[in-house]
Parts: sequence; C-alpha cells; structure tokens
Amino acid sequence: MSDFSLALTCTVAITFLLAGIVKGVTGMGLPTLAMGLLGTVMPPVAAASLLIVPSFVTNVWQLFAGPSFASILRRLWLMMAGIVIGTVIGSRLLASDNVKWTTAGLGAALIAYAAYSLLARQPAVPAGAERWSSPVVGFLTGLVTGGTGVFVVPAVPYIQALGLSRDDLIQALGLSFTVSTIALAIGLASHGAFEPGHLAMSSLVVLPALLGMWLGQVLRQRISPAAFRRWFLIFLILLGSELLLRPCLA
Repeated sequence: MSDFSLALTCTVAITFLLAGIVKGVTGMGLPTLAMGLLGTVMPPVAAASLLIVPSFVTNVWQLFAGPSFASILRRLWLMMAGIVIGTVIGSRLLASDNVKWTTAGLGAALIAYAAYSLLARQPAVPAGAERWSSPVVGFLTGLVTGGTGVFVVPAVPYIQALGLSRDDLIQALGLSFTVSTIALAIGLASHGAFEPGHLAMSSLVVLPALLGMWLGQVLRQRISPAAFRRWFLIFLILLGSELLLRPCLA
C-alpha cells in the first residue's frame, strides 16, 4: 500500500474530509469513522498508519483547548499508562498478516462502541474505584487500539462516567485520543508496520481533515448534533457489521 493510485488517494482524502465533518459536529469520531471507511478498501494496519498524523493534529488541538490539562493529566495518568502498554502489546495483532482477523476485530469494535452509545444508560464510576479501574480500562483500551486502530472502547464510556464538566470532558477525551495515537504509532513502528509512504500520505490528509472539522462546526449551527450523532452511530453499526461479516462471506 505504499504506492497510492489517484483513485485511492481521492478515496483517502474524502474519507478524512467526512471524518473531520463528524468530529466538527460531534466533537469526536474522526479516527473511528476513518478506520471504518478505510477498512473497507485496505488492510486495517494500512488504515491505522494513515490515521496517525491527522488524528494527532486534531486531538492535540482538542487537548490544549481547555483550561485543566495539568489536573486532568494528574487524575488520568494511570489510565494513560495503561493505554500505552496495552496498545504496544495489542499492535502485534494489527501488524500481523492476518487481515481476516483484524478486519473482523475492527468491525466488532465499531459495533460495540456504537451499540453501547445508542442503548446503554450512562453509568457513574465511584470515586473509590477510580484509582484501580483507570489503569484497567486504559490497558483494555490499548489492547483494542493496538488490535483494531479504534481508540474509543472502553475509554470513551469510562471517561464519560467520571462526572467531568463539559470542558474537562472534551479535554480528557483529547488526552486519551492523543496518547492512543502516539502509542499506536510506537506499536506499529516497533513491529515494522509503519511505512514511510503511509506517513507521507498521513501528513497530506491533515488538510481535508481540518477542512472537514471546519465544515462540521458550521453544520453544527444548522442541524441537531444529537440527531446527527444518532444517525452516525447507526451508520457505524452497519459499517461494522459489513467488516465483521466480510471474512465469513469471502
């Protein structure tokens, strides 16, 4: 996948434009949608490599946009450590040649996240449980990230259950996604799965991703973000089902 045809280049650019629009409207979803769409046209490991730079750029901006970086880092550093360890370990699966398993795993992760977000009631994490649960959730998130390239399970539901203010929640999600992106890059590189051609293309698609975020923020003023998010999650379930079933139908 180091040689990109014009058709594939356009497909990648449009994918990140759409993923940026979703992030602009909902505040998240760029890596999730990009992995899902790109997973239909290339192996998940190649899709994950293309994700690194645009995900890093958009999430670093989200991370430092809030006022509470230091306090959030102190609160969640055990979770972040778990993410790094789990991702480096899990990336062995993504870097393997078993495209059938990684594609099915990507589909399952998309379905699990979307179904939970649509159907589950929001839990609350007891204050006394946070110290031991954070590294466990971080490690599990890392395994999923390393194996599928999807950052959100179970990190997003867990962070949402911590009772953070809106600004702190957005910043905490930005921290989780930024650490996951860096850890994924380290994991792929350590297994020899990070090709220079993918890094160059990943850098080029930052522009459509940022353009999409701007369009999404404009669109957010004209539509219901809640309704948009609901249909986005339904789409993720359909997309995940196709990826999950593809190995069985091949």
